[in-house]
Amino acid sequence: MRAVPFHRMKVYWPLYVMAIPGIVFLIVFKFIPLAGSVIAFKDYSVFRGFIDSPWVGLKHFSTLLHHPDFARVFGNTLTLGFFKLVLIFPVPVLLALMINEIRKSALKKGIQTALYIPHFLSWVIVGGILFDFFAISGLFNIVIGWFGHEPVLAMQESAYFRPVYVLASIWRDAGWGTVVYMAAISAIDPQLYESAMIDGASKFRQIRHITFPLLLPTVLVLFLLEIGNFLDLGFDQVYNLLTPMTYNVGDILDTYVFRTGIQQAQYSFATAVGLFQSVIGFIMVYTFNKLSKKVSDGGLW
Repeated sequence: MRAVPFHRMKVYWPLYVMAIPGIVFLIVFKFIPLAGSVIAFKDYSVFRGFIDSPWVGLKHFSTLLHHPDFARVFGNTLTLGFFKLVLIFPVPVLLALMINEIRKSALKKGIQTALYIPHFLSWVIVGGILFDFFAISGLFNIVIGWFGHEPVLAMQESAYFRPVYVLASIWRDAGWGTVVYMAAISAIDPQLYESAMIDGASKFRQIRHITFPLLLPTVLVLFLLEIGNFLDLGFDQVYNLLTPMTYNVGDILDTYVFRTGIQQAQYSFATAVGLFQSVIGFIMVYTFNKLSKKVSDGGLW
């Protein structure tokens, strides 16, 4: 990487000043904490500290891999991660393509606002809404009661957990996910659409041959970033939807670590699990980045 010439820094100094908070954030909350990863290879004690705690090598990784619940927890994490990539990730793309075709500005802004609002609700609130919605006296059971079905405690049954997880993720975050895609679509040259209209291309063909191909690089970059978080499903989301009756299908690495690591003060074990997730995420990003460069000649680096 070439160094930035000093005269350019003088010209664009306001931009560099604006970047300082972000750089400080990355250093303080992302790079400095990496030093704490060393406790994954130690039997860490808060009284002895990082340096004096004894080295134990791969003991905590072995404990994780040989734990009787590891296969179930890891399988749940992979399943929900797969749903996140296949069912949840494409929704903001489709929403952005549809919203872009709305011509009335007021209607377009109204729909965007309605889709954005759920993102600002915490998962604690969303979880409370869902538990009320699926309660015995909730709207879900009222509606199915109209069709002669018996009430169902959906949040307490394993069969409903994963569909609820997917639908809740889409409802809360899909609208917010359209922000980047809408920005990318707005940067497309309008003359391309005008030329297509002159050639008699329908709206569907304009989307297929202009909008989507030019949007694809943005989709690819965000997809690669999403793959890096394949095993990081969001502790707060799953924890607020989980009940003891749905552990068999909803218990993931994050919630498992919280119960067996954080609550029992096993910080080294919790760090080992976090490092395990990060390594797998890095391998997946590196692999898919190589594939994307071969297929579409693009990638993160």
